[in-house]
Amino acid sequence: MTTEARKPIISDRLVRKFRLGSGLIIFVFVIMHLANHSLGLISLSAATEAQHWFMAVWRNPVGTVLFYGALIVHILLVLRMLYKRRTLVMPAGEAFQIVTGLLVPLLLIDHIIATRVVHEIYGYHDNYRAIVRGLWVTSPLNGLRQSIVLLLVWLHGCIGIHFWLRYRAWYTAIAPVMLSFAITLPVLALLGFAAMGKVVSHEAAQEDERGLRGGYYSDLRSLGETGSLPGSQVSITLWPYRAGFYGAFSMSILSLFAFRTHRRLRERQYQVAIRYAGGEVVHAPRGFTVLEASRLGGIPHYSVCGGKGQCSTCRVQVIEGADNLPPPEGLEQKTLNRIGATPDVRLACQLRPTGNISVVPLLTPMAETAIPVYSQTASPGREREIVVFFCDLRHFTALTEARLPFDIVFLLNRYFAIVGRIVEENGGRMDKFIGDGAMALFGLRTTPKEANRQALKAAAEIVREIDKLSAELADDLRAPLEIAIGLHTGSAVVGSMGYGNVKNVTAIGDTVNVASRLESVAKEFNRTLVFSEPVASLSGVDIAGIESREIAVRGRGEPLRVYIVRKEESTRFA
Repeated sequence: MTTEARKPIISDRLVRKFRLGSGLIIFVFVIMHLANHSLGLISLSAATEAQHWFMAVWRNPVGTVLFYGALIVHILLVLRMLYKRRTLVMPAGEAFQIVTGLLVPLLLIDHIIATRVVHEIYGYHDNYRAIVRGLWVTSPLNGLRQSIVLLLVWLHGCIGIHFWLRYRAWYTAIAPVMLSFAITLPVLALLGFAAMGKVVSHEAAQEDERGLRGGYYSDLRSLGETGSLPGSQVSITLWPYRAGFYGAFSMSILSLFAFRTHRRLRERQYQVAIRYAGGEVVHAPRGFTVLEASRLGGIPHYSVCGGKGQCSTCRVQVIEGADNLPPPEGLEQKTLNRIGATPDVRLACQLRPTGNISVVPLLTPMAETAIPVYSQTASPGREREIVVFFCDLRHFTALTEARLPFDIVFLLNRYFAIVGRIVEENGGRMDKFIGDGAMALFGLRTTPKEANRQALKAAAEIVREIDKLSAELADDLRAPLEIAIGLHTGSAVVGSMGYGNVKNVTAIGDTVNVASRLESVAKEFNRTLVFSEPVASLSGVDIAGIESREIAVRGRGEPLRVYIVRKEESTRFA
């Protein structure tokens, strides 16, 4: 067994936590820095005054160690991640995040030298007037470069935050606010920098008119953003620092590729063959994951979480070579347990076979180029605690006998309009209309307690509005309109499902099946509303006097207690 197959001293999960923690520290620093820049829109003095508070946080020994420690740790862990990857073939989004992450320290070196190093050596305080003069007047090209760095750092951080939070149930609700913040803050910072630049440029022009070419500002020109007047003492003094920083960064990148090349040469004699269901065979060095082998061979393979073991979309069934599989480690085993996988199912992003195997990817990718990446339509599936709402018109076939097709469409559209409007007004989301039935979801953007209350209120209002519609159309109906509603709450997989343009966010799972069953129970008992005990418990509504029963639900080993509500009793939930 090669060294890659050994159990790591530090788990990947712990490494990800360190990378996330260090990234968050840097992100907080950047937010404060950009906010400080944006105060330049008020005045140069306001930005300078706020800078004292900024430095009080980050220029003390604790803040300095925290920030530069986080920066070094973050870079080292990114290099470690790149070393561990057996192939650099990856989706464009992952590649963009990695490239921007590596460009940031490279482009920041001069800025660090011109602020921290110059301050430590010469005692110059990098106040806003001096910095802006260096970037706007003395060396505008450096000012442009720093603006690009600002955007790259911010974009890299925002992508990382999105990848971290995108599977949180509450993230969807706050995502628009976070997007607005992500766009607004760097724009305000750049505008603040430009406003300060105009002020400092005007001051410089006045100095030139008065012949004030020496003194403090002249010294700053010598120090500058790059510290580089040819032959100046400052340039000579700072050269070892620049050489050291650039050299260390260059050596780390060269070492990374040197170690990768050495490993690849060493592993050539230890290759495994991975055969796919379509007959394709990929020969990959031992230590590659199945997902990395798929990417190496250009074989489409789902991996919604980016190969981090946090989803099961890359899972494969191993049909040959079971003896060549190492046992699943903690993260993989936890995910496999959640989906109830059989022993022959493994996660492609975590499985590193030690010999030849044959696999069948269980989820087949499809081309989705027409769907925007961050749209609701493209959202990946994830488990959510939701309330599922089913409703159906009772005796609809008898109601529509001998009626013209246009009349049936008119009736259904009136009915659907009532259901859709009330569901949306109460915070729900219409899922689909099937015949004379409808399905809706509650809890996609709120707490379980609030979602259950919303669903019950929506049910009561729909019952009331259907009665009004029935009275309005009484002369044209053979019998009054009656509706049956079923509600159940629990965990369900919510995500974008379908094909092509017929693709919508929906839910699947036991919770959906039970809710559908409860709607049928309402018909069987000739009642208006049936909801489960979890709905009653989470909503906290008054259920005194409401009939309850235990019913058998197909697929469940134990009976489920439900509450069966008459039409006149439903008003208590409105």
